Amino acid sequence: MTTAILAIDQGTTNSKAVLVSTRGEILSRGASAVGISHPQPGWVEQSPERIWASVLEAIAACLGKAPAVEIVGIAISNQRESVTIWDAETGKPLGPVISWQCRRSAPACAALNAAGHSTKVQALTGLPIDPMFPAPKMKWLIDRAPADRPIRLGTIDSWLIHCLTDGAVHACDASNAARSQLYDLNRRDWSDDLCRLFEVPRSALPQVRDSAARFGETRNVPGLADGIPIASAIGDSHAALFGHGAFNPGDGKVTFGTGSSIMTTLPNFIAPSLGITTTIAWSIGGRPTYAFEGNILVSAAALPWMVEILGLADVQALVDLAATAAPEGPGFVPAFVGLGAPYWHADARALFSGITFNTSRAQMARAVTDSMAFQVYDVFQAMAAQSPAPLGHLYADGGPSQNTFLMQCVADTLGHAIFQCDAPEASALGAAYLAGLTLGVWPDLAAIAALPRARTALSPQPSDANARLQVWQDAIFRSTAPATSTMGE
Repeated sequence: MTTAILAIDQGTTNSKAVLVSTRGEILSRGASAVGISHPQPGWVEQSPERIWASVLEAIAACLGKAPAVEIVGIAISNQRESVTIWDAETGKPLGPVISWQCRRSAPACAALNAAGHSTKVQALTGLPIDPMFPAPKMKWLIDRAPADRPIRLGTIDSWLIHCLTDGAVHACDASNAARSQLYDLNRRDWSDDLCRLFEVPRSALPQVRDSAARFGETRNVPGLADGIPIASAIGDSHAALFGHGAFNPGDGKVTFGTGSSIMTTLPNFIAPSLGITTTIAWSIGGRPTYAFEGNILVSAAALPWMVEILGLADVQALVDLAATAAPEGPGFVPAFVGLGAPYWHADARALFSGITFNTSRAQMARAVTDSMAFQVYDVFQAMAAQSPAPLGHLYADGGPSQNTFLMQCVADTLGHAIFQCDAPEASALGAAYLAGLTLGVWPDLAAIAALPRARTALSPQPSDANARLQVWQDAIFRSTAPATSTMGE
């Protein structure tokens, strides 16, 4: 019988299950929508019960299409910076999942920045004090949970591990811990100082393990046998980097989705400045691999919004219209929920600038599609200014990466070749490869790097990208000028 690893990829809008053979081949897939609510402007949350139910539905759909296999392990990749709270005894949620997109903790973050804590927090965690990150969200959840109940706090990997083990294990991996703003990257442990600063009890936090590690075994999971080892956990963006085999310093990837994540591997920990963050990409055998990262809050999510505004049929119609745009045209900043890297302006808002009576629908469409490439450019400029290694291989994944027009715009804007990867399951594959390391399926990183991958190289072509960048930079100035930066100096 074929042996396989069941990879769970829990994302912002969907949960996916991917069955990966121990030869690295995808055998079947399943998916289920999650749902997002916006109870107030700038607030974004989800139901922890619905997330778990969607995972079960995705698993059922995946296994329903699969050949007869023996599942030897389970791998987890997950949306990052989203956090929830549950009862340590009953396992019942005590609040919502507060999404990584949510801005409800902006006042708390502003107060912490005003009090001068940003420099210390960034030195310990590699992260700015910003509403994107979990620590102030945890405080918000704690303040609204029953005071007489024991609590557990965690990112989505720890919630899924809790559910898969029927509450037996409270753990997370180092990549997710590194995004919490409570984890000291140098000591590689929860920081007592940060827990006090954000008023989060250390006792409620999960145990931190390697990304390739045993996190327990399945128990009472519908559709799965008891005793299957959970052999990896990792944040989805980190998992995609690993899945591409970007193991050399300077290698990187851009994951295009609701937002975008740009990551490049580092030879060692570097405390960042200039608007980017440092994170643990993954941890294997007690040794972390670090990476620079820039988080873009809204990327491809602007495309369906513009489709509706222009009355088009779908996103492909928008891209086709953008491809016909005459030179010049307006700028567009997709700051619907503020701006992330490299600006970190929580109060910035979306805008068009430079619109005249001559502006066409095609030029407006192009401004929106260009914003995806320009945000990536800004992050890479910040990375290049601080990285000890030059930019190496650059991989693109996520749904929009399959559109050659969009990816050619990225290559032209960066002036650097990118590899367009036929890897819609890059995060799931990365998590599966890590589980395979834990289980001995693959002996080392070299064996994983040698696995076949479908890629198309796109070299930069002559374009008017520089002129468009000037329009973009003016639009950014207009979007951020009235806002107060939350990025520590």
